[in-house]
Amino acid sequence: MTSEQFQSAFGVSRETLDRLSAYAALLAKWNPAINLVSKTTLGDVWGRHLADSAQLFPLLPEGARTLVDLGSGAGFPGLVLAILGVPEVHLVESDVRKAAFLREVARVTGAPATVHAVRIEAAPAIPADVVTARALADLADLLPWAHRFLNPGGVCLFPKGRTVGDELTRIGDSWTMRVERFPSRTDAESTILRLSDIAPSSPRGS
Repeated sequence: MTSEQFQSAFGVSRETLDRLSAYAALLAKWNPAINLVSKTTLGDVWGRHLADSAQLFPLLPEGARTLVDLGSGAGFPGLVLAILGVPEVHLVESDVRKAAFLREVARVTGAPATVHAVRIEAAPAIPADVVTARALADLADLLPWAHRFLNPGGVCLFPKGRTVGDELTRIGDSWTMRVERFPSRTDAESTILRLSDIAPSSPRGS
């Protein structure tokens, strides 16, 4: 996917496209030293990373203002969603070098993002309307982490691969929630989960 194809697919302004282009340029510059993403995906950064993140934006609840992105890595999807217009984004990334990259992208693009260079368990319990995580962990691990941040009525958006059905089955006795599935626009074998009304079935969520 090219930047022009991205703009056509998502209807972003020229200014937003320029900010995302600056992001892509920084990723290419920093990646050899830090290994932010697989080298094989850098040739299609607009499709594999930027579009893959941007497709979550229409799934955000109306009026959502605060988003926490767990295990942000190179900033996907949280930093992309900040550039697209989420008013307040918190990026939780324990790797200090990756955190430095995230801060530089936020500075250059003017994204409303705060970077927390700590482990997820040690991050402040920021009240969030939305929690995201991409390629981070199984739902059995994600839900306890995410639940600590979610406002009442908040949602989780988790891109998932072919094992999504198995993951949902494994947590069936531990959590109650509303599950919505959306086909990925960038990978025919992937699904985006939108989870709401999340609650542990027992006090410990297990």
